[in-house]
Amino acid sequence: MAAAEINAIATPLSTRSDQTICLTGIHKYFGGVAALRDVSVEFRPGEVHAILGENGAGKSTLMNIIAGTLQPSEGEISFEGERIRQMTPEFASTIGIAICFQHPAILNDLSILENLSVALPPSMFSGRPMSEVAREMLDTVGLALPLHMRAGQMTVAQKHLLEIGKALAMKPKLLILDEPTASLDQEATDMLFGLIRKAVKAGTSVIYITHRLAELRQIAQRVTVMRDGRVRGSALVDDTSDAELVNLIVGRTLEAAFPPKSKRVGGAASLSVAGLSGHGFTNVSFDVARGEIIGVAGVSGNGQTELMRTLAGLHTAEGAVTLHGQAVNQPTLLRQSAFMPSDRHLEGVASGLTVRENATFSALEKFAASGVMNSRREHEKVTAIFGELAVKAPGLEAPIMSLSGGNQQKVVMSRALLSEPGIVIADEPTQGVDVGARFEIYRILRDVSEAGTPVVVNSSDAVELEGLCDKVIVMSRGHVVETLTGDDVTEERIVAAAVKAATHDVESGSISGGTAPNGLRHFLQSDIAPAVPLALVSILLGLFVNGQNDNFLSIYNIYNILLLSTALGFIALGQTIALLMGGIDLSVGPLAGFLVVVASFFVTEDMSSGMMLIGFLLMLTGAFVTGAVNGVLIRYANFTPIAATLAMYIAIQGFSFLLRENPDGYISSTVTDWINWQWGPLPVAFLILVVVTLIGEYALRGSRLGWRLRAVGSNEESARRMGIRVDLTYISGYIACSLMTAVGALMLMTQIGVGDPRQGVNYTLSSITAVVLGGTSLTGGRGTFIGTVLGAVLLTEVLSAVTFLSLTQTYQYLFQGILIVVAALIYSAARRRTAH
Repeated sequence: MAAAEINAIATPLSTRSDQTICLTGIHKYFGGVAALRDVSVEFRPGEVHAILGENGAGKSTLMNIIAGTLQPSEGEISFEGERIRQMTPEFASTIGIAICFQHPAILNDLSILENLSVALPPSMFSGRPMSEVAREMLDTVGLALPLHMRAGQMTVAQKHLLEIGKALAMKPKLLILDEPTASLDQEATDMLFGLIRKAVKAGTSVIYITHRLAELRQIAQRVTVMRDGRVRGSALVDDTSDAELVNLIVGRTLEAAFPPKSKRVGGAASLSVAGLSGHGFTNVSFDVARGEIIGVAGVSGNGQTELMRTLAGLHTAEGAVTLHGQAVNQPTLLRQSAFMPSDRHLEGVASGLTVRENATFSALEKFAASGVMNSRREHEKVTAIFGELAVKAPGLEAPIMSLSGGNQQKVVMSRALLSEPGIVIADEPTQGVDVGARFEIYRILRDVSEAGTPVVVNSSDAVELEGLCDKVIVMSRGHVVETLTGDDVTEERIVAAAVKAATHDVESGSISGGTAPNGLRHFLQSDIAPAVPLALVSILLGLFVNGQNDNFLSIYNIYNILLLSTALGFIALGQTIALLMGGIDLSVGPLAGFLVVVASFFVTEDMSSGMMLIGFLLMLTGAFVTGAVNGVLIRYANFTPIAATLAMYIAIQGFSFLLRENPDGYISSTVTDWINWQWGPLPVAFLILVVVTLIGEYALRGSRLGWRLRAVGSNEESARRMGIRVDLTYISGYIACSLMTAVGALMLMTQIGVGDPRQGVNYTLSSITAVVLGGTSLTGGRGTFIGTVLGAVLLTEVLSAVTFLSLTQTYQYLFQGILIVVAALIYSAARRRTAH
């Protein structure tokens, strides 16, 4: 079928009533730039409908509109014949739409079980234990992983399979798969195709986005091609050829998929590896002559990635590496190599930098004279290399994340070339990259090789290795099992060598398996682990100070320490909520002081019970409003958490001084006695703090509310894709933070006994210190209320110890600083060690 005939099929849409979803005249604009233009397409039940197109063609934008994470600027969406007024992730899930994104919506800070529990509707677990249902989901996609394993420990391939398992478990009417096999080996791909065929047989409509034409032939019945935000053609797969599809995808005919191979035969080796052994591989040897590209093949998980990282100087190893005739060690490789990682989002691009900065940050010295940057030269070089690689970007100063995946990969390659490396290490260089971009990457790699720089390519695509490489080593279980050169470098030989060597021999857990951490390792990796050293330090400190002054552990002083730590404990619990969401609240200290000032007008000896009640209600109202304003400023006014809460810090402190310039308004002694009520040697308020902490800890680990709170802090975008109402969660979290501060203010009120506008501000720093000591991550997603309260007790104990030891206040801050630094070093080292 000719290209013109394919285009003709795309115009009229079927009026059949068996459409699962139909999109008509869809337009999408970002800042005036059209990402989609007049897209009309339908998807039918019981059919796999493939979507092809280059990166930036609009495929992902269209899928996000179907999934409800983006809203169309114009156009209509109908689902099973009914027009949808507004598609949202929650509504899409309700009507039976499930999507597996190219970059899995997995929350690294949550366990596998928690990921499944927060992403799937509660009805799926009704009447059965969550763990039983979750295990069945994992078994469906061949994942033999422990449910309590933190998702951040999973490989990229395992995350893809978990994402697919979540989607299939919902038994959707429409299943969207965006590059699902990008990181899967052949065995996992075959299993996935079997699951897709089973779903289609049951009537599910499947949208399958891929860049691999071979997969298209295996799994799809219908294909639609997109380019530049438009539908360029649609047809039955059996009625069109690969050449016609490629022509539609790139808008031009490719004479060949790969550039000509090197004509040099033999010659001196530009790279020689002899007996190289490291983590994941043993006794690897090969030579690369000038102009040659060597490929690394094998079933995923057999040492290829570890070998690539070692050649890039990122890992140590034993053996000899010779580059251009000179022996090199790890530091030299690190300096001279240009590494293109397989996971560009994790290691390839710096998401906070611009396109230009990502292209040049590893080669800045080449644009400087006497340490001074030459911006004009930098721009010229970046523009030139972008022209060679056909990088499509809105501008050099555009955010790197605004580029499509393929163009991000080109920027990674640009950085590699601008650094003028001695060796290029490309780990899955075309993963998730479209046909046109692949051709440019292949051409540049060949040009680099011909210029004399050795190029090593690891790829799971045997066809890619056949077309690109002059030599291929095949690995299994960390060993080189076969070396292919010249005419022997064929897809059949590569696959046969890998399969024959790896049959029943692939390392356990490379894709589907995982090692469950033992009890101690699992505990050390848990969020609650810091509570143990904190408790031990508190006990040891108490015993030491009591040895110097035997009144330190008296009942009176223990009561006093616990009572003082209660105010800080409640405020720190609120700060923990903010930090768990990936935010921070600098206003908690002034807010606590302001609420005490408010109470000093109502909770006094000469006021009636009714007026006192009004005072308490005003305190809660003030806290609620403060939290709501903080949340709204951050979520809707685009303030950063620091900027919003710092502005609130200043405003609240100003209000405090407006109400009272000096300390005044003494708190009722009756109220103070009630709040400071003692039960044996313990303050009742502290016992309430313990109960609130335990309830909060349970909710954090075992409730949907707690999972959503941590999900927002772990990865906001993934949380949004899961259907979590991120904005509502964030605002609610800041309100909860302020309400906890209000409870802390009640305790502070009884301690100072008067409305003083100068009191309270120190609690901002103290609360953050307690949270950090408790082990809560400053980046969000991980933390514990128990650790926070223990941190508050320890800080109060340190303050008391300084007094009992007759030391100056300087030592209080010194000891606090030492505790924070030591805790941070211990916790990070422990987690880093147990992650391996």
